[in-house]
Amino acid sequence: MEEKIKKVLEELRVHLQADGGDLELVSITGKKVLLRLKGACGCCPHATMTLKDGIERILREKVDPKIEVERSE
Repeated sequence: MEEKIKKVLEELRVHLQADGGDLELVSITGKKVLLRLKGACGCCPHATMTLKDGIERILREKVDPKIEVERSE
């Protein structure tokens, strides 16, 4: 499952980079994914929506419906 998560995150990075941001995978513990948003995404007021409504939703659809994404500072 970890490799699937990493693959999906790599696919999603392109979209964040197009907006001047990026993401860094901090850790995967079971079904909990800890990410650090960087660049424009790191200080964006919509960062929580990006994580929950975007990245988490897509990981749940493509990998496992019980995945949880949290933000690391």
